[in-house]
Amino acid sequence: MDIYTLATLPISFLVTLIIGKFLIPELKKLHAGQSIREDGPTWHAAKEGTPTMGGIMFILGTGVTVLCTGWHWMLRGNFIHLYVYLFALVFGMIGFVDDYRKVARHQNEGLTAKQKFVMQLAAAIVFLCLMRYEGLLTDDLYLPFFNVSFHVNWIAYLIFAAFVIVGAVNAVNLTDGVDGLAGSVTLVVMVFFTVTGALWTGKGGMNLPLFPAALVGGLAAFLVYNHHPAKVFMGDTGSLFLGGAVAALAFAMDMPLVLIPVGIIYILETLSDIIQVAYFKATHGKRFFKMAPLHHHLELSGWSEAKIVAVFSIVTAVCCLLAYLGVQGRY
Repeated sequence: MDIYTLATLPISFLVTLIIGKFLIPELKKLHAGQSIREDGPTWHAAKEGTPTMGGIMFILGTGVTVLCTGWHWMLRGNFIHLYVYLFALVFGMIGFVDDYRKVARHQNEGLTAKQKFVMQLAAAIVFLCLMRYEGLLTDDLYLPFFNVSFHVNWIAYLIFAAFVIVGAVNAVNLTDGVDGLAGSVTLVVMVFFTVTGALWTGKGGMNLPLFPAALVGGLAAFLVYNHHPAKVFMGDTGSLFLGGAVAALAFAMDMPLVLIPVGIIYILETLSDIIQVAYFKATHGKRFFKMAPLHHHLELSGWSEAKIVAVFSIVTAVCCLLAYLGVQGRY
C-alpha cells in the first residue's frame, strides 16, 4: 500500500468532518427533514425531522480526496479510481433527486420504483461498457475460493452484471434503516476493498484502492454525526452512492461474486424483505417476520440499535476476512 493510499484515509476523514460541520446546519435551515415511515417501529417517530441528505458530506469528502491524492496517477493516464467514484456519484445523484422530492413534498415517497430502476440500469450499462472499452473489465467470471474463471459471452455477462449492480445498490439502500447501520457495514466492506485493492496494485500498478480508502475515512467522519442518536441521516443520496461504490469496486476488481460474502448483510436484509412479501401474499395477510427488513424485526425483538449495528458489522468483518482469504489465489 503506497503513501498516497495511506494518506487518503485521514485526509478524507478531516475533509468530511469539516464539511459535515457546515452542512448539517444548512440542511436544518432548508428544513430538509426526514419523513418517517408510518408502518415502521413506533419509536422511530421521534426521528421525524432529523436532517437527511447527509450523504453529501462523504460524497464530497471522498471526491475531493481522490482528486487530490490521485492526481499524479491521472497525469499518467490512470483514471480507474475516478471512474468508480463517478459511477457511484451518478447513483448518489439519483438518490439526491429522490430525497429532494421527499423533502419538497414532506412525505416518504420520492421517485417511483420504475423511474429509479430505469436510471440505475442505464447507469450500470454505461459503466460496464466504459470499463470494457478501457480494458479494465473482462467477461470472465471469477469464482472466489476455487481460484478459477469461466468465460461468459459478453452480452450475457453485460445483462448479468447490470442486474447484479442494480440489485446490490438497492440492497445497500434497504440496509439504511437504523442509525449508523449502512455506514458501519459499508465502512467494513470498504476496508476489504482497500486491502484487496492494494494487493492488486502490487501486481498491476493500479490506483484503485485510493477510492475505498477515501470512503473509509469519509464514512468514519460521517458516523461521528450518524451514530445513535443520529444528528443527520445519509438519505438515498448517501445509500445509493454507497451501493454504487460497493458494486463498482467488485466489478472494477473483476470479481463480482465476491459480493456474496462481503455483502452478506445486504443480502440478508433483501431476502428478509422478499420472504416477508411472498409469505404475506401466500398466507393472505400473515407475516413471517415481525417487520421487514431484518433490522426492524430485530428491533421489535428487543435489540437496541447499537447492538444491531455492532452485530451486523462483526458479521460483515468475519465474512470479509473469509472473502480476503478466498481471493488470495487471484493475486
